Amino acid sequence: MANVDLSIIILSFNTKDITLDAIKSVEENYTEEVQSGAYEVIVTDNSSKDGSLQAFKDYAKHTKIKTFHPVDNGGNIGFSAGNNKGLPYAKGRYVLFLNPDTIVHPKTLSYMIEFLDAHPDAGAASCKLINKDGAIDFNCHRGFPTPWNAFCFFSGLQRMFPNSRLFAGYTQGWKDLDTTHEVDAVEGAFMMMPRAVGEKVGWWDEDYFFYGEDIQFCYDIHKLGYKIYYIGEYSIMHIGGAASGIKPKSQNVTTANVDGKRMIQGERFKAMKLFYKKNYSDTYPAFIQNIIYKSIDFMHQRAINRLKV
Repeated sequence: MANVDLSIIILSFNTKDITLDAIKSVEENYTEEVQSGAYEVIVTDNSSKDGSLQAFKDYAKHTKIKTFHPVDNGGNIGFSAGNNKGLPYAKGRYVLFLNPDTIVHPKTLSYMIEFLDAHPDAGAASCKLINKDGAIDFNCHRGFPTPWNAFCFFSGLQRMFPNSRLFAGYTQGWKDLDTTHEVDAVEGAFMMMPRAVGEKVGWWDEDYFFYGEDIQFCYDIHKLGYKIYYIGEYSIMHIGGAASGIKPKSQNVTTANVDGKRMIQGERFKAMKLFYKKNYSDTYPAFIQNIIYKSIDFMHQRAINRLKV
């Protein structure tokens, strides 16, 4: 077990082709490491209907990756549970949860391991996530969604004052995105952590089905006294929303239909309520919580109305 530096867990749901592209980016950019067994790849599948699982099994027959595990999750069990299904196969000192709609650049993984080796106070870390259009995915660099941060984000104040400590608390836009520094939370699309920290937290909270689970994971890591780091000097590409299909940038790659998008929107706003109930119910008075929940319901209905039939 000690000889494996990194276990990479990728959760797939009807994303066969882009998942294979993500795996290939690791295999091609870290050839010596994957052949030596320093890196291993575990791809878990939530009962995709596009032949994903068989494609992963076929890929396992000829890949240069010394340890490659395709895992059948037996159903669409969500993001948290789906990622947790890969953990029994993971032998690395570090675990990387990687989305299927990513392309891993050279040197990024090696540097992340070096960084975590040098920072025992780190509970988790992420690199810079860059969208296909070259923009930075702000989800890899976040503050916690306090009522004020959420209000500023959804009201548009954050967009008006993107570098303000007062109004941009959710995206922490006053920090230099090309440097390394602490943040409250990073994105589940690329989250690397010491195995020991994940075990202390209990890994992903399966009360969350889809959305919100990465914020909760980071919140729980902070509660244990560890730090979350954003590494701005290294990056990967992240399409974003390929499985859910609710983001405009993913419309050309997603396989999600309208019913699926409605379900995902429901889980998205359900996760917002769940996070507040789990973490802020004793922090804010009842009337504030009532305003929060009604606002979430309003945003949910607006999102549903905007879906194309």
